Amino acid sequence: MKSIRYEKDADNIVHLVFDNPTESANLMNADFREDFGAAVAKLKAEAELAGVILRSAKSTFFAGADLKEMFAAREQGAEAMWAVAQPLKEQMRALETLGKPVVAAIGGAALGGGWELCLCAHHRIALDNPKITLGLPEVTLGLLPGGGGIVRMVRLLGIEAALPFLLEGQQFNPARGKELGLVHDLAATPEELLDRARAWIKANPAAQQPYDQKGYRIPGGTPATPALGPKLMIAPAMVREKTRGVMPAPEAILGCAVESTQVDIDSAMRIETRWFISLVMGTVARNMINTFWFQLNEIKAGIGRPKDVARAKFAKVGILGAGMMGAGIAHACATRGLEVVLKDVSLAAAEKGKAYSAKILGKQLAKGKLTQDKHDATLALIRPTESAADLAGCELVIEAVFEDRELKARVTREAEAELAATAIFASNTSTLPITGLAGASARAANFIGLHFFSPADRMPLVEIICGKDTSPETLARSYDFVQQIGKTPVIVNDARGFFTSRVFGTFCHEGIAMLREGVPAAAIENGALLAGFPVGPLAVSDEVSLTLMSKIRHQTIADLRAEGKEYVPHQAESVIDWMLEQNRAGKAAGKGFYEYPEGARKFLWPELATRYGRAQAPVPLADIKERLLFVQAIETVRCLDEGVLTTSRDANIGSIFGIGFPAWTGGVLQYINGYGLPAFVARARELAQAYGDRFLPPASLIERAARNVDF
Repeated sequence: MKSIRYEKDADNIVHLVFDNPTESANLMNADFREDFGAAVAKLKAEAELAGVILRSAKSTFFAGADLKEMFAAREQGAEAMWAVAQPLKEQMRALETLGKPVVAAIGGAALGGGWELCLCAHHRIALDNPKITLGLPEVTLGLLPGGGGIVRMVRLLGIEAALPFLLEGQQFNPARGKELGLVHDLAATPEELLDRARAWIKANPAAQQPYDQKGYRIPGGTPATPALGPKLMIAPAMVREKTRGVMPAPEAILGCAVESTQVDIDSAMRIETRWFISLVMGTVARNMINTFWFQLNEIKAGIGRPKDVARAKFAKVGILGAGMMGAGIAHACATRGLEVVLKDVSLAAAEKGKAYSAKILGKQLAKGKLTQDKHDATLALIRPTESAADLAGCELVIEAVFEDRELKARVTREAEAELAATAIFASNTSTLPITGLAGASARAANFIGLHFFSPADRMPLVEIICGKDTSPETLARSYDFVQQIGKTPVIVNDARGFFTSRVFGTFCHEGIAMLREGVPAAAIENGALLAGFPVGPLAVSDEVSLTLMSKIRHQTIADLRAEGKEYVPHQAESVIDWMLEQNRAGKAAGKGFYEYPEGARKFLWPELATRYGRAQAPVPLADIKERLLFVQAIETVRCLDEGVLTTSRDANIGSIFGIGFPAWTGGVLQYINGYGLPAFVARARELAQAYGDRFLPPASLIERAARNVDF
């Protein structure tokens, strides 16, 4: 056997030791499936078998399925996938019905297929380590547990109790697993783990799964149970409300969970396999696996980071500007143990920025999520000040002041005078080119863009922007900083609006342009939600502020004029100007496209319908959704063409984590892949003919579509 060691001890207990020699973690790949089948067959032939212990030789227990196989499954076909999935499940079922006790000795993380292996054991013992994670996260990749996870979790916990772990992919540590009854025992050391496993086998020679015992009933009942039936009737609507119909996995999980309770366990396993294959064969799972597994893990591994620069670890950072953005960045740094100098024009303004952290930490303390010592220590890391001299010793300074070129230049010079020659200076600008801002710096090689997203303490992405003179060392160290504070970095090259702001702007403008055309505001907003966006373009424009959008436009016009370039107006601009004339600048001003009544839900401003009427010909819902998706995808291709982006992973991760591009697409370029490049080009031309040249596919996209080569 290649990936499993078959070891029989003096007590006639067989240890199946998972140890994939070609991977850092154990996977359910072809070698494992072959070895597992052989191991089960060998166990059946053992004359004096006392029991079986499942364990791992690696730091993790088992990582789960081989996602490379999942990604390629569509090319293999559904029948081929059935031939992979169903025999393995039958072998797992054979193991738990062997007539001998089976114990899972869980010494590390067991996720997905790894947890499913644990579930087919009669007894589960885990190391009492809070860092060990257990569970079934398949839904986060557009899949469902296909190795018996749904069937067994539902039979052990009941439909209601199991659904959060299935629908949301909730993970848990061993102690929580014991509270749930999914982990039966805890051990302090690896030695104790095996001792307890052996002892349990000796004490339980006739072990069975609870659901294989006569008279067993599923906790909470089945759909036929009067107390449960009515709840299950409304469950599909509740799931659809969350998924908006664009995420098939949660709906499939719910369907499988309900169906599996109404048949015997072997039939339930086959039902689960059919649901599983239906998702594996679909576009959404392929999109999400590509981006949230392969590409995200590449970024986490630092694939875009310059390799010849030593890893950096930061201890002290400075933040210039204690407004909402600066305060959020300060909180993100302090909670990761960094000393933060938070500077503003006055001590009162800086103290107000620190109060943001005090409020968040206070709430966590009140809820018992934080100890008093941790609360005090974290808050003590933030030092508010009005003096630039306090920046001395900072290894990195992040400027987070207003989008004003002269102001940014002034604070750059002021801060650099206090910094060591090796210190990095970063601007949090969302639109202004980094190379231009670096003109105020005496050390342009140390100057970089670190674009956080609001709220900075919660949003997971930081866009790293390299200016013309930014050194590889500065890029590498900035990458390390972003990861040190628990954020995901994407790397882009310098240009106006960079990648995220530039593409996000097309989303806002397209929604506003549709309003100008007479598309009802509610149809625009609902179309965005039904496409999978977290919020509509009118609502998010209110959040950004129409004033800011106008300032960015006028700054762009001035900059282009200075460069001798022509500015091309957008259809949305007249609407923005009119809204500002009406003193409706957005949420912060108390009114914008929406009304914001105190103590009540916001609602669309009724006057919009009067001002912009209705389109002569109704715009189809499909067009509304695809206009919002396509306009961003096409602009992203332009970013690639111009060298602003250099990889599809930065585009995909940046679009989802930074600007809310729908997760089901796998990101803005994976959306084109999933649509099919020839089909995307054809549809883009249709949209261009109907709504304007901004939808015309770039030449590079047409050429790629002709070759049918994915991004």
